[in-house]
Parts: sequence; C-alpha cells; structure tokens
Amino acid sequence: MSNEIGRIGWMDITVDDADGMRDFYSRVVGWQVEEVGMGDYSDYSMTMPASGEAVAGICHARGSNADLPGGWLMYIVVADVNASAQACKDNGGRIILEPRGLAGGQFCIIEDPSGATAALYQP
Repeated sequence: MSNEIGRIGWMDITVDDADGMRDFYSRVVGWQVEEVGMGDYSDYSMTMPASGEAVAGICHARGSNADLPGGWLMYIVVADVNASAQACKDNGGRIILEPRGLAGGQFCIIEDPSGATAALYQP
C-alpha cells in the first residue's frame, strides 16, 4: 500500500463468495494469491505474478467487513482521516463507516455527493 497523501493506496472488493472471486481474478488477470488469516477463515491479497507485489484484496463480507459496501473500493491516503471525514460532511458527502483502525492506521468509508463510495486511509 502506498502511503503518499492523495494517492490511491489500495483497492479491495468485499463479496459473499471471496473464494470464487479469488479464482476468477486469478484466472482472468493472472494475479497470484496470498491468504490473509482472519481467524476462522482467510481473505486474500492478490499479487503480481512476476514481482509478488500486492495490488488488491478480495475479502469475505463477514466479520469486520460485514458492513462494507459491495464492489471495488479504493482507499485514498489522507493526512488526517477525522479531518477528511468532516470535510466530506461539510461538502455534501456522508460517512458510511465512521473512522476505525486498519493496518496500523485508521480508515473510514465515505459517499460523495454523486453517490460513489471510497475509503479514506490515514497511515
């Protein structure tokens, strides 16, 4: 994940059938699979075949991901997730998921005035 402010640092998808989507994207675009332990199940980090660089996540819609919106979700790196969440509200957007911890940082999910969703991530 890139930590440069303003950059799209990560993409993932949360679905009911993460195993099926893992296999789909592996076959369609050639991504390799690394399991990410989630307790009693695994989500997946999809990696580039030549370099092993992680480029996307495929997650089960359960546990801490149960309330995430479906479809691909981009994570935009911000300096201060709370300030960016407030700016979202102040500028006609809404917060779908309030800021909470993730991968040593914090994130939230917003909906912009057009109805599109994105995650804001503060390392």
